Order: sequence, then structure tokens, then C-alpha cells
Amino acid sequence: MGIYSPNQQDIARRINVDCAQSNWQDWKWQLKHSVTSIDTFEDLLNIRFPATERKKLEMTLRKFPLSVTPYYLSLIDTEDYDNCPVFRQAFPAPAELEIGKCDLADPLAEDQDSPAPGITHRYPDRVLFHVSNVCSMYCRHCTRKRKVGDQDSIPGRAELEKGIAYIRNHPEVRDVLLSGGDPLMLNDEYLDWILGEIRAIDHVEVIRIGSRMPVVLPYRITDDLVAMLKKHQPLWLNTHFNHPREITTSSKTAIRKLADAGIPLGNQTVLLAGVNDCPRVIKALVHKLVANRVRPYYLYQCDLAEGLSHFRTPVGKGIEIMESLIGHTSGFSVPTYVIDAPGGGGKIPLNPNYLISLSTNKVVLRNYEGVITTYQEPDSYEADFCNRNCNECRLHLKLDDAEEYRATGIEMLLSDWNQTISLTPRNNERMERRNHE
Repeated sequence: MGIYSPNQQDIARRINVDCAQSNWQDWKWQLKHSVTSIDTFEDLLNIRFPATERKKLEMTLRKFPLSVTPYYLSLIDTEDYDNCPVFRQAFPAPAELEIGKCDLADPLAEDQDSPAPGITHRYPDRVLFHVSNVCSMYCRHCTRKRKVGDQDSIPGRAELEKGIAYIRNHPEVRDVLLSGGDPLMLNDEYLDWILGEIRAIDHVEVIRIGSRMPVVLPYRITDDLVAMLKKHQPLWLNTHFNHPREITTSSKTAIRKLADAGIPLGNQTVLLAGVNDCPRVIKALVHKLVANRVRPYYLYQCDLAEGLSHFRTPVGKGIEIMESLIGHTSGFSVPTYVIDAPGGGGKIPLNPNYLISLSTNKVVLRNYEGVITTYQEPDSYEADFCNRNCNECRLHLKLDDAEEYRATGIEMLLSDWNQTISLTPRNNERMERRNHE
């Protein structure tokens, strides 16, 4: 019994099974015994909510359902559950029913940027492929809360083949991210088929999987699953640890299996008020991640999804946290702080400002300590004029498999070969006056 915590043993006992003799480490057993009601939650954790609070909680569950695995439930600090970061991510709060004027059902416009079933195509060379809307746990901060609780929402092969056909017919797509829901809710055989179909497309170079299983149900990372995933290299997996408390013996085992199989691991953390909005918490988290071979990838500003206002922090809190990381820890331990722009604008990186000023040949910078310094730029630098005639270029840029591409946005303004001199927002009043005169 030594491998099980007292909380796990207690919860297993209340489910009327012996932890050591049960299927506690069987991920399907965990799903079967997921906690979906307040009554069960109270019984397993031996806590009781006041009647007035319970009524509000029940109202919340009618809109945003509850589902949490016994494993993740066992991580809750029952002596101080109100402040426990695991509890706050797993259990509903009446504040979820407070829908602000800026809240959006689909804050990232994923449905609008969907040219084929299951596909979100936002960036030039990559697509997000929704292969499941089912999760092992309903995270209270989910940006796709509009889909939480959907029934029969694992698409069949005929539906997925439409998305695969889109990828096959768009040679610019070199990177496919399987998302959901959680792709690892699919059984091994089905996921093997999806990965095989995508891997057979010549222009797809990289496949990624986004999954929270290593956090909320690490027993899903079985030897059979890892052996199957290993067949489809190059394959990357990004997971979603938000707090050091989530990095347990079981989650470390799951991560080790994936890393030992040669699967690069990244982590996407969401900045959540009352959960991890503290420089010390985030620093401890990134240190634990890299110690377990997981690279901190993104630190997300909480999205404008409905019911998340109580989780949002000011952007200044994120900048403060980045100040505590950059220069204060290893560079590969520092995630990129981003806002996923409302309306589908994509991820916008945010950082403290280290460029203080600049002149024609010198920039003034400051470092993480506040030391102000300068960098001397060349006095006689002459840029190579680029007209996209690569055959006449004197630089050694004639790379195998290099392909032409169409610049967009700021890149287009910086290029020599494109004649665009400005980008004007649609419905600009000045331009409308010009067009009507």
C-alpha cells in the first residue's frame, strides 16, 4: 500500500474497493468511477457544503457539468479545500454563471475558422484537428466550455476522414495538432488509425497531441499506448500542468514513459487567479517540469470564454511573473507568455520591455537586474536587397526542399519584394471616405 497516498486509500475505501486490490491504476476503471455529482464528491472527500452554497453549486452544474477522476480528486487538500489549486480547477464555482459583457462562447473563433469538419486552420502551415470533445475531467477553466458535456462527441471515421482529406488536399500544412477534448480518450486502435492516416500524408512533417492525461489521469499512459505512439515519430506531446501539486509520483511515471520513448514533451500552463498567479508558484512549477524532461512551452493569459472571469488576472500579473523568470532561471525553463487573441487572431507573445531606446547606430537595453547597457550597431551595414529572385542571390540560401511562400502581415511590410506600404483595418472611416469621393 506504500505507493498509494492516504487520500487515495481513503477514496478507494469509500468507493467500496481496496486500493491495492482494485483497478485503481486502470484508466478505464478511473473513468467508470468519475465523480459527476456533488453528493459523491462530498461522500468521497468527507466534506459538506452549506445548504445555500450547495444550491448555487447545483445551479452551476446545470450549465457546466462536473466530472473528475478519483485520481485527481485524491490530490485535493481536504483540510483547506477552498484554497486548494486542485479543488479550484476541478470543482464548480457559482462565479461560473457570471457571464460578462466581454465573455464569448467561442472566444478564439475556432468554429468560424473551420473549413472542414474538425479542422481549425488559423496559421499558414498548421492546423488543429479536433478528434474528440470528451475529456477525463472537466477543467473549470476550459476555453471550450461550450462543448463540455457533449454526448456522443467522439466523431466516427467517416467524419474524421473529411478532416484528413482537408489536410491531404492542402500541401502548405506541415504540422497537425490533435486536440479536443482529449485525443487520449480515444482507444489505442482508433488513435493509431488517425495517426497512421496523417503520417501517410507526404507534406505533414510533424504531428502533435495536446492532452491533459498526464495531469488528471496519468494511468492512461500505458506501455501499449507509448509503443503505439512511438511508431508515428516525429510526434510531439504537449500537456497541461498548472501547479506543482499536480506533479505526483504517478504523473512523473507517465512523463518518464513518454520521454524514454523519444517523444518531446512540452507544457502549456494557464495563468489562473487563486491557483497559480504567483511568481514563486510558477517558478516551482517550471523547475519541476524541466527536472522531469518537460519543456515549459506557453503561459496563457486566461481566455475570454464564458464563466471564466473569476479566473482572469490582469496582464500585468503575467508580466510580473515573466520578470521573475527571465534571467532568474535557465532560459529553457521560461515559457512564452501569450494572449490567444479573441476573434481568432492567434497567439500574441508578451514580454517585459528590455529595449529602452535606440538611435541610428546604437540601442539602449536593460537586463533582468535593471542594469542599463548599450549595444553598438554597425555604422556601415548595407542590407541585401531582396526581390525574391533566389537564383541570383549571393547568400547561401539555396536550401534543399525550400519553397516559396506568401508573406503576410508585418513580414510583408518589412520585405523589399512586396510593394505594400501599409495595412489598413477594414471599415476604416478615412478609407471609406476616399472610396466614396
